Amino acid sequence: MSVATAVPLSEYLNTSYRPDCDYLEGELLERNVGEAEHSSLQIALGAWFYNRRKQLGITAYTEQRVQVRSRRFRIPDITVVAGEGPSTGIITEPPFLCVEILSPDDRFTEMRERVGDYLDFGVRNVWVIDPRTKLANVYTGDGVHEVKDGILSTKNPDIQVSLHELE
Repeated sequence: MSVATAVPLSEYLNTSYRPDCDYLEGELLERNVGEAEHSSLQIALGAWFYNRRKQLGITAYTEQRVQVRSRRFRIPDITVVAGEGPSTGIITEPPFLCVEILSPDDRFTEMRERVGDYLDFGVRNVWVIDPRTKLANVYTGDGVHEVKDGILSTKNPDIQVSLHELE
């Protein structure tokens, strides 16, 4: 379960947390960190993006701060930016893709709010993946699509990832 603590924005921006925390309108919110299945999928998917960065014309990050509103920061498990990444330490323009890998303590309502923040900010693609079952949901401005075959994809750039091949 997430725990919130009141913190000024300036303190959040000038502090390193281990693991990093979301910041929502003055509340510092601890993120649910994964266990072995979560961590394994995060590193495998991050490596997949990294190894194809030049071919796809992307820059990928793990656990990178994304400023979704002036006083709202999220930390996706993986963030993919089309083209070059930001010149600052925080992503302030909508990335192409945000990936959330479910942890055992994640709750539907909290994840729905997180996905809503990304979409409202202008993120074109959001993937939410269950590392145990390899089932996923893909969220776009057009709605949500359940991925049952384990193949996640995007358009422009065209990306197609088989979760089963990442094992």
